[in-house]
Amino acid sequence: MNQEIKLLVLDIDGTIAGKSNQINTKVKKAIQAVRAKGIQVAVATGRMYRSALRFHHEIGSTLPLLAYQGAWIQDPATQKMHRHWTVAKQTAIQLLDYFEQPELRSLLSVHFYINDRLYVRELTSETRLYSERSGIEAIAVGDLRQALTTEPTKVLALCDDTEIIDRLLSSLRQQYTPAELYLTKSVATFFEATNPSINKGVGVRYLAEELLGIAAANVMAIGDNFNDVEMLEYAGIGVAMGNAPADVQAIAQWVAPSVEQNGVAVAIEKFLL
Repeated sequence: MNQEIKLLVLDIDGTIAGKSNQINTKVKKAIQAVRAKGIQVAVATGRMYRSALRFHHEIGSTLPLLAYQGAWIQDPATQKMHRHWTVAKQTAIQLLDYFEQPELRSLLSVHFYINDRLYVRELTSETRLYSERSGIEAIAVGDLRQALTTEPTKVLALCDDTEIIDRLLSSLRQQYTPAELYLTKSVATFFEATNPSINKGVGVRYLAEELLGIAAANVMAIGDNFNDVEMLEYAGIGVAMGNAPADVQAIAQWVAPSVEQNGVAVAIEKFLL
């Protein structure tokens, strides 16, 4: 067992929850064993806060929850908001203009997340699946510009064609510097844009150093996708899931079995128990 680790940070989708959208008993038991040892556990996800809450409660976390890649950090026990960094309204409109170009408009489902609510132009089949999985009602507004009464926490574009998402990412990375916008993929079909000052690494550092007074060496993080890279690089022990893309596996110190093989439980047994 690793004496050093005092905080275990877990991603949700593809990490503690697979196809079933539930945490398997084996993984749950391993997390309970970690907590019994006095190690804190926390969730860091690209999901909405309200969509991530049930996982936070299920793993028995007593720390603030990192949602929206860390753009929204809130303590469910006290409701205290530790951090809420948004995307500038002007930038959100520019992104929307880009997504609504004639050759892209019909291919993308665009999601605006405003005050932990989900706004869409119309209910596409992708949006319906997303709503079902996240347990969130999507509010269809027609023109998304009308929903921008306040700055969004996140902008997401969904497309079943992963090549379109890759093209989107590379062309928008040419238009926006990392100082202007944080662009990532949480799933091969999800393009995500958030405030440039945040990512899961920044969020986890805040939990560890500001709130718990511990160092990166005391943190273990487990994730499965590009939006987990910064967190895996920050942590003393960064573990990628077996279902993670090769580039994500390459930066991790260890690669666990896949989510469907309870990889998180295996990683916990290896490093923490």
